[in-house]
Amino acid sequence: MFEATMEENTAKPPIAGSTPVALRDTESTSLLWKPGSTEEATTWKTEAKVLGRYSISLIVANLLQFSLNMSSMLIISPRGKVEFGAVSVATTTANITGFMIFQGLCTSLDTLCAQAWGSGNPELKQLHVQRMIVVLGAVGSLVAILWFYANYLFSLILPDPTTYMLAGLYLKILICAIPGYVVFEAGKRVLTAEGIFFPVTVILCAGACTNAFLGWLLVWRCDFGFIGGPIAVATTWTIMPVYLWAYLRLAGRGGLWPCVTSRGLRGWSPMLKLALPGLVMVEAEYLAFEILVIASAQLSTEDLAAQTILAALNSAFWQIPFSISIAGTTMIAQHIGAGSARLAKISALVVFVSALLCSATNSILFFSFRAFWPRIFTNDPDVVVLVVNTLPLVAAMQLVDGLVACCNGILRGCGRQSVGGWVNLSCYYVVALPLSFWTTFGLHWGLKGLWAGVTFALVLVTFAELMFLSRADWQKSVEDAEWRNSRPLNQEP
Repeated sequence: MFEATMEENTAKPPIAGSTPVALRDTESTSLLWKPGSTEEATTWKTEAKVLGRYSISLIVANLLQFSLNMSSMLIISPRGKVEFGAVSVATTTANITGFMIFQGLCTSLDTLCAQAWGSGNPELKQLHVQRMIVVLGAVGSLVAILWFYANYLFSLILPDPTTYMLAGLYLKILICAIPGYVVFEAGKRVLTAEGIFFPVTVILCAGACTNAFLGWLLVWRCDFGFIGGPIAVATTWTIMPVYLWAYLRLAGRGGLWPCVTSRGLRGWSPMLKLALPGLVMVEAEYLAFEILVIASAQLSTEDLAAQTILAALNSAFWQIPFSISIAGTTMIAQHIGAGSARLAKISALVVFVSALLCSATNSILFFSFRAFWPRIFTNDPDVVVLVVNTLPLVAAMQLVDGLVACCNGILRGCGRQSVGGWVNLSCYYVVALPLSFWTTFGLHWGLKGLWAGVTFALVLVTFAELMFLSRADWQKSVEDAEWRNSRPLNQEP
């Protein structure tokens, strides 16, 4: 019976209020559930199949989206260490102050849109997306101002004037990417909230091909040099919403904004209550890692290049458990929106086991091919040695990094972003950064010191979030979702 329900949820919205009584749990037990009956085992297998189907498309999609922002590093790095350092700093800054902010705020849509769809309210799902586009537009204006004057900030922290001037120029050009990124990042939730991920993957594949071609054309063929990289990225992100709009129109979904309405300008309260903690969850971890990239510049140019490569590799592999967590968020939120705390908990356990296996695989790959990974980016022998010597510690960190992504995804699915926000903020900035700076500059551990503090913080985050989830009241999440989804669309919740 559940399998048929899941297929319906991916094709059309369930009828509001039609969830079977058997699926409307009244339990408030914890996540620690053990499958026993045949029906429960079947449900477990069904959830695993759905998670696998969602995750495969999401892994490819997120890796492609990651490549759009990181491709400049690969294209520009052969031009020299200074150019590589500049694009690394610029990309890091763009992610910290822009792209990760947009992604963090949009995580609220993973909760709200999927719960609205699960409750049989597709119009509310569309309205959430419209509201987020307006919010991101306002935030993007502030980001654009910051990027325009970024070279003045770089001059305060970077010793080499050529590096900070090139990094500032990169961000000035990248301002043109903000509108397209904002619309695409929010707009794709129209599809993903329903469990439709493959079209998004195809769109991102088209974007990645466009970006690779433009990067090669501008940087090398037309000899634009350094500025060809950001021009290619900005152009690609401007085109991405056009690809998304074209698919929605061809699929008969009416586009991102099928009708002009003022409701997108009000009713922001429930969205912001989830968006701001979601921003903290994403930004806290990412900002901590990127602060370490900037800190490595105080060691040497080689250390900066090595740390940039390590951070890029870690971010690339992190996309895999992160994709599993997004798939889990969608499944859990759909079940909660439909009123089933029991199925939401089963989904959460499936996500956790999958993330654990994925993290172990990532760790093995990091360690086994540690001599290969740095040569993807550079052939400089000093940089390669630094990366190879640090990768065993980074490989160990993968075990907990994937679990943190999983726990954060479960928290988003049940609308408990605030818990993850506080845990991540405290562990990274009270523990991780002070410990990393002490081991690096006080004990002179070098790059290993930078990663030691972060690894310890991830262990703390995993423990704290698992403790919360083991005691969580899932029925309360169902009741909160029912309250949000039952409000009139023109009324402020």
